[in-house]
Amino acid sequence: MGRSLAFFEGNKIRRHYDEKTGTWYFSVVDILQVLIQQPDYKRARKYWNKLKERLSAEGSQSVTDCHQLKLEAADGKRYLTDVANPETLLRLIQSVPSPKAEPIKLWLAKVGHERLQDMADPAKSVDRARQYWQQHGRSEKWIQQRMMGQETRNKLTDYWKNHDITKESEYAALTNIIHKEWAGLSVKAHKAIKGLKSHNLRDHMSEAELIFTALAELSTRQIAESVNAAGMPENAAAGKQGGGIAKRARMELEKKTGKKVITGENYLPPGGQPGESIGGK
Repeated sequence: MGRSLAFFEGNKIRRHYDEKTGTWYFSVVDILQVLIQQPDYKRARKYWNKLKERLSAEGSQSVTDCHQLKLEAADGKRYLTDVANPETLLRLIQSVPSPKAEPIKLWLAKVGHERLQDMADPAKSVDRARQYWQQHGRSEKWIQQRMMGQETRNKLTDYWKNHDITKESEYAALTNIIHKEWAGLSVKAHKAIKGLKSHNLRDHMSEAELIFTALAELSTRQIAESVNAAGMPENAAAGKQGGGIAKRARMELEKKTGKKVITGENYLPPGGQPGESIGGK
């Protein structure tokens, strides 16, 4: 299963890709928030609960076709959330009078097929990420470093996948070990410094933070490969050593420049509205 965020007119829409069936599932409440133009999540959820009752009483198949998946909420935790595929959502949208109905139908038709397009031509996914960052004012230098870092990250996670790392919790734990070692603080703490919640930390890193993250992950992979690390204990040890290499480089740079690498700066727009997450932690 693959997770990501999509955006409609600046509104965050959580979605989940089922690799086995080739289907995107979208958070129903997130879609309804757009339709009824309700920024308060709890009120949108109450609206959905009442709509479910009405549709169930009418014998609508749409409610039956919805099911639940654990999606990340604003507090960073995962909760069971009602989700539906694009076809079911199109039927649900017809039950909600909204000027956003037609635009979001077209949007669903587009984003619901992005994954298939990416599988057929991975360059499309890369191009879409580059366009997103350009639209949000990132420099070409920053974009190059962000993409270089993502490639380094992908090679590391591919290594883990082929060496007995199978659970999402293990990927997260290893990532945190590396990050805490090089940065001196956890991923969660780093996000807190930047004022981030459900955002992708890497999308809000400075050029230096991106470079040191990439150095830590590159070093981790090469150390792991050198000893053929497998499973959590061995890969955790490689992560600590790889993070340590980046830590020493960071401390040396900070000593020479008198400036901290870790920064509280972010790329949030005015008002702190979240930006789209594109891969990574």
